Amino acid sequence: MTNNKSTKKVKTVMVTGASSGFGLETARRFAGEGHRVIVAARRKERLETLKRELDEEFGRDTVFVMPLDVTSEEQIDAMMTSLPEAFSEIDVLVNNAGLALGLEPAHEANLDDWHRMVDTNIKGLYLMTRKILPGMVERRHGHIINIGSIAGNYAYPGGNAYGATKAFVKQFTRNLRADLLGTRIRVTNIEPGLAETEFSLVRFDGDKNKADDVYKGTEPLTAEDIAEAVIWAAQQPQHVNINTIELMPTSQAWAALAIDKIQG
Repeated sequence: MTNNKSTKKVKTVMVTGASSGFGLETARRFAGEGHRVIVAARRKERLETLKRELDEEFGRDTVFVMPLDVTSEEQIDAMMTSLPEAFSEIDVLVNNAGLALGLEPAHEANLDDWHRMVDTNIKGLYLMTRKILPGMVERRHGHIINIGSIAGNYAYPGGNAYGATKAFVKQFTRNLRADLLGTRIRVTNIEPGLAETEFSLVRFDGDKNKADDVYKGTEPLTAEDIAEAVIWAAQQPQHVNINTIELMPTSQAWAALAIDKIQG
């Protein structure tokens, strides 16, 4: 697809969870395409480092840093009133903030981990959407891009609450499409499979050996691969809505159904 940057509209893009992984690379790609980018995450220092890098690379003030906990409605409300005018009308919201914690079976899982995944992956996503969506509808222009997971489509041992939160993301995205018919707002769900970022390091509470074992002997997706999918969906003509992109590394496929065989 040919991009004519001289005639392309400069958009304001907000990316949550932009301090690492998918979010960081997505922010970098949008900035590289000439758009204004609001980078939001809890780790302010990483965001400021990213801003310095991108401003230096592209020679312009293209990034606005927004320290933010997406699970806090108060912080989101404060953000909405504090954005500078140049960044105040958000054209694309990338709901990327999310995490997985633990891999224990449901009866052994840590309830605090479940609470945190629900708060971030579900509550954070719907709060951000609800606060930004009215402006998009009023302007009759916008795109919500949610980062889901194949875990929302296929069950696996230990995926319990995490998979359920991503199933929410999938259905919430579909219901947004139904609600927004006639508004010209586009909605997309990106569903990655095995991807090597800080994801597993967070899941295993910083245990690098466990995290590395997840990817050993594979060629997983990268943050750049996911950012490419996000950019592609966002760059389609206005009359084209990409509903879902499910992507896996070639080294991954669906597992066989498990069977518990009675012994003796």
